[in-house]
Amino acid sequence: MTAPAAPRLKITEIFRSLQGEGDTVGFPTVFVRLTGCPLRCQYCDTAYAFGGGQWMGLDDILDSVRAQRTRHVCVTGGEPLAQANCLPLLQRLCDAGFRVSLETSGALPVDQVDSRVSRVVDVKTPGSGEVHRNLLDQLALLGATDQVKFVICSRADYEWSRDLVRHRNLAEGTMVLFSPSHGQVAARDLAEWILADGLPVRMQVQLHKILWGDEPGR
Repeated sequence: MTAPAAPRLKITEIFRSLQGEGDTVGFPTVFVRLTGCPLRCQYCDTAYAFGGGQWMGLDDILDSVRAQRTRHVCVTGGEPLAQANCLPLLQRLCDAGFRVSLETSGALPVDQVDSRVSRVVDVKTPGSGEVHRNLLDQLALLGATDQVKFVICSRADYEWSRDLVRHRNLAEGTMVLFSPSHGQVAARDLAEWILADGLPVRMQVQLHKILWGDEPGR
């Protein structure tokens, strides 16, 4: 009998940089960027990950991550959960002692993700063009170690996001992040809106873009 093929994933890149967002912003982090995404958000800055890439086994991915000698690991995309073997990769990374986060679109279920992983769910606003893809009921599964992110493209996006945060009491159980879409909303304007409404969210700007712009692998 032929042995089953070892699990593998299509990988766009594995690189070390500073985390630009979320609760570990500024920490050296290894990014494992998986290839492919079923969404087409109008502000996407990683469209180069939609296709191409190379197949790698989980052992090879772990070896590449270990070689970076960095505690924090972020599995991202594309949309990493679009590949079924993302789940065992997350488990293997946790088992190896890394502090692991997962950046996901909010359009795929997160209930099977290893509980040790910090799930960063990017809720799609109307301005993204993909608001209809949100699985909002999945937000109730998130806890204190998870994060909910909103990329704000306009004042209307802000109001939609503000109302969703309030209606679902999102900030009661998890960290909520508001980020201005680059070139569409001024960071100062978003800050003023948050303060005016007394919204219990954390505003963030993308540190990696300040440092390196849209350079891939940074």
